Amino acid sequence: MRLVVTGTLRAMIDFRTHPDRYKHWKLSITPPIARLILDVDPDGGLGDYELKLNSYDLAVDIELADAVQRLRFEHPEVGAVLVESGKDRVFCAGANIGMLAQADHGLKVNFCKFTNETRVAMEEATERSKQAYVAAIAGTAAGGGYELALACEQILLIDDGSASVSLPEVPLLGVLPGTGGLTRLTDKRHVLRDRADVLCTTEEGIKGRRALEWNLVDELIPRSRFAAEVQARVTDAAGSTDRPLDAKGVALTDLERTIADDRIEYPNVTVSIDRRSETASITIRGPSGAPPLASEGLAEVGDSFWPLAVGRELDDALLHLRLNEPEIGTLLIRTLGDPGAVAAYDAFLLEHRHHWLAREVVLLLGRTLKRLDLTARSVVSLIEEGSCFVGFLAEIPLASDRVYIHLGEDEDGPRIRLTEMNLGVLPMGNGLSRLATRFWGRDEDLSSLVAAAGEDLDAKAAVELGLATFAFDDIDWDDEIRLFLEERSAFSPDALTGMEANLRMAGPETMETKIFGRLTAWQNWVFYRPNASGPEGTLRSYGSGRRPSLDQRRT
Repeated sequence: MRLVVTGTLRAMIDFRTHPDRYKHWKLSITPPIARLILDVDPDGGLGDYELKLNSYDLAVDIELADAVQRLRFEHPEVGAVLVESGKDRVFCAGANIGMLAQADHGLKVNFCKFTNETRVAMEEATERSKQAYVAAIAGTAAGGGYELALACEQILLIDDGSASVSLPEVPLLGVLPGTGGLTRLTDKRHVLRDRADVLCTTEEGIKGRRALEWNLVDELIPRSRFAAEVQARVTDAAGSTDRPLDAKGVALTDLERTIADDRIEYPNVTVSIDRRSETASITIRGPSGAPPLASEGLAEVGDSFWPLAVGRELDDALLHLRLNEPEIGTLLIRTLGDPGAVAAYDAFLLEHRHHWLAREVVLLLGRTLKRLDLTARSVVSLIEEGSCFVGFLAEIPLASDRVYIHLGEDEDGPRIRLTEMNLGVLPMGNGLSRLATRFWGRDEDLSSLVAAAGEDLDAKAAVELGLATFAFDDIDWDDEIRLFLEERSAFSPDALTGMEANLRMAGPETMETKIFGRLTAWQNWVFYRPNASGPEGTLRSYGSGRRPSLDQRRT
């Protein structure tokens, strides 16, 4: 991660990084175990504040996200990851309060969102990549530090009379544990509600035997045996992996990216920004060649394997727009390429999805699509001449708020094709496919579309079956898209964000949807309130020696 100054002289947050450039994490590997050691550089944050006591900001979490992804792709020999501290008697003090006090509202919210996405990726790595995460707490784990541990499969706490876990945001800062802590206590660790209430309102946290009895940690280990017992537990965790310990990994090289004026170019993705209409047009280009003949060829192709490259590039583009282009309100997404070539890659991934590396590519595509689900932008798919919305690329229209398809003049007009990839291989945060979510409660319509998987659906069929919102011909196409964009830009972005977030997530609620919906919405609201962010609020008063001025009216 680094700050970059672009040609427009605007400071930019760059999500590209590498272990050689980490400032805050140390990664070491002794197969089948990897150690992720948090040792924060106090002066290595993104702003003018000190990252004391292993507290973190976005810079720290960008490195963590990179490490989690690299371990999955580059190190098949790793079956478990030990997360620990490089500082004495402190695991992690959580999100840096100086950062929260200085950050504008958008940065605070997007910091929490990205951090949550990283925690979910850790849990997915444990469950689906069979690379289990274990947290070893040999000191204080406060706020986001304990939330980092909560994302691990096991939490091991040293029993030395002083080590503790805490979520002190409510009493100390007047905000919420914003990276999933509240939800993971009840939904993941099944902590009783009243005990969770005690934890979340006790500044000093919970220690030792009570932390174990309340299921806040999984094991309490004396200091004299801590190192040996931690090694034993993480070794046991690594023993349950199905990853091939003798396989060759794929190095994730720095993404090729050029930013000039209002255009971002990757090898397979282009982003063009129109500031007048507050729109970003994203074009995804299909493959130029065929997939490997067998799964063994995947590692040889490396990170240029087209679905892997597309997933990484689109993910980076979405993060760039999220953090660096807050006034861009609408994403217009197009594809360009041979549908047959896309279908070949889609079929390859489906055929080899149980191969460890193909599985990782599919999981990466799933995480990128979830990033799109959670974007605070209007998402529109344009299915035009030359489009290749097939299989996993057809997930993009299913994730969109509007879908427009062009009425071709002849039988060679644009098509959309569903495959098995759209039937649950790439689930949303609610656990359902995007197809099942789109047709929630419409079982007959869903059955018709499942039966149509593998067919090329033209504009008329796409509209009739509910895969497209409208179909327009050459005469109306440009005008209808222009009118839509003008209308969208006239609406309140706040209202649109709330509307879209509600409409996208039909169906059952899960721990993940609660974190990104209920918890994030409340934290968003709390961050706006003067009790937290006002000049006399808790964030600005913390550490100053003065008491915050709190409006005691419940809203």
